[in-house]
Amino acid sequence: MSQILLIESDRGIVRLTLNRPEKRNALSIELLRRLEQAIESLGADPSARVLVLGSRGPVFCSGHDLAEMVGRTEEEYRELFALCTRVMLGLRRLPQPVIARVQGVATAAGCQLVAACDLAVAGEEATFATPGVKIGLFCTTPMVPLVRAIPAKPALEMLLTGAPITAHRALELGLVNRVVPNVDLDLEIKSLTDTLLALSPLVLRTGKRAFYQTQGLDEAGAYDQAVPIMTENAVGHDAQEGIAAFLQKRPARWSAS
Repeated sequence: MSQILLIESDRGIVRLTLNRPEKRNALSIELLRRLEQAIESLGADPSARVLVLGSRGPVFCSGHDLAEMVGRTEEEYRELFALCTRVMLGLRRLPQPVIARVQGVATAAGCQLVAACDLAVAGEEATFATPGVKIGLFCTTPMVPLVRAIPAKPALEMLLTGAPITAHRALELGLVNRVVPNVDLDLEIKSLTDTLLALSPLVLRTGKRAFYQTQGLDEAGAYDQAVPIMTENAVGHDAQEGIAAFLQKRPARWSAS
């Protein structure tokens, strides 16, 4: 059997690549399990600096594998959606920045996958949709990260109509960070990963944790969380080194992790 999830690592950049192009990279139960295992391993790997999540073929990800979703018991459906949720939350909880590389269609749980990543770069040919309503299965779990990535009104339009949006509309709404011609997708990803690799890995991890820890809190509650995190950051080696390097006009020497 061919590898349905490819894992490559090069100088701190880890690439997880969905490899079911003949199935439109649908998230089968087995693929979700492998993603969960890979994400857990990455979280414990200090050498991993950035994760790039992509796929092979013309489709980024078509969502759940519908062939596996016919005639299941209530408990089986619950287990499936719980597994998918663990994968999505795993991306959020990973200490490393996660970049989605979106070269084509991202629908339903595939759109959820993009929304769950920290950053996303899309090719001009990419489209995004939550079309579950059209087959009688509202995209309720894909909705969770989607409404945290884009405003409520366009999110509801996507969810209630199932209509796709273009890559440029996704950029306007904030679902993706950058849109480039498909031929330039890897160059744009490299530009972003090079920027991240030049920064302190420890500070990036601290910043990602702080971002999601304060998201959704009221202003006072967010400050209550932010002050101790920033204090911890300030007394650490990399902040002291970064400030000294700036004042001395020299490159900073970051800690390894």
